[in-house]
Amino acid sequence: MTRHELIFPEEAVGSRLDKWIATLGIGLTRCAVQGLIASGNVKVEGNTIPKNYRPKAGQHIEVVEPPAEEIDVVPQDIPLDIVYEDEHLLVVNKPKGMVVHPAPGNYDETLVNALMFHCKGSLSGINGKIRPGIVHRIDKNTSGLLIVAKNDNAHKKLAEQIKEHSFTREYEAIVTGALRESAGTINAPIGRHPVERMKMCVTDKNSKEAVTHYELIRQYGGFAHVRLRLETGRTHQIRVHMSHIGHPVYGDNVYGKVVKGVQGQCLHARKIGFIHPVTEEYMEFVSELPVYFQKILDKMEKM
Repeated sequence: MTRHELIFPEEAVGSRLDKWIATLGIGLTRCAVQGLIASGNVKVEGNTIPKNYRPKAGQHIEVVEPPAEEIDVVPQDIPLDIVYEDEHLLVVNKPKGMVVHPAPGNYDETLVNALMFHCKGSLSGINGKIRPGIVHRIDKNTSGLLIVAKNDNAHKKLAEQIKEHSFTREYEAIVTGALRESAGTINAPIGRHPVERMKMCVTDKNSKEAVTHYELIRQYGGFAHVRLRLETGRTHQIRVHMSHIGHPVYGDNVYGKVVKGVQGQCLHARKIGFIHPVTEEYMEFVSELPVYFQKILDKMEKM
């Protein structure tokens, strides 16, 4: 359960409470706030209020987010492209279109469902029932390499490497536009979008440091094939950063434009490198560009 204690400010007087809360960057959409109001989990001066309530300056507001309802994640016999595996971890090549872990609207056919079947319950439990073994994630429509921890010790040590920026994560993408420079670094903090709550954006408000390094592989007229290296790992980081500098990832219908015939962004997690949590050996794995990605490059070659 999460509890937020708020004081309604003078400058917001006249605004509806649900709309104001949704602008605070605490991870609640306006629709979610309305649901909490309807269930009595939002109170003003200790009293429940209607969804169209407009508070007065200085009033105390309490917002309670009930704990997420746990669901039973069912092991499913789904083929996995396993690049490496030992008793402590495995590296899997996730296809485009596969969701990493169960969430509303995607409770099965996820990577976690497949991992639970393959590993027979031998996965770290640090991230709970919904995300067993998941040390880091990539988006549904991003393909490529992910590392999965089979026990808590491996999970903790791998997570520390990510936190310390010593974990190698290299991507390739097709972005729109002609790059002015052949290489560069985008250092711009990322936080929740103030209005469109399902999106992230570059912002100084309630944000975290985000650094992405990019390098041009080849320019194809109005498109570019680029290599990107993550120094940090924020939600949608590459997609947000490339859109921020005017070069959204091709096919990204959230931060760029819908492209007919292209299902989601052309973004591939090509390389990961890390120090093995037990042997302390540096390990590095590379995933070749998938068919969908290569076909688009071939098409651009002929343009």
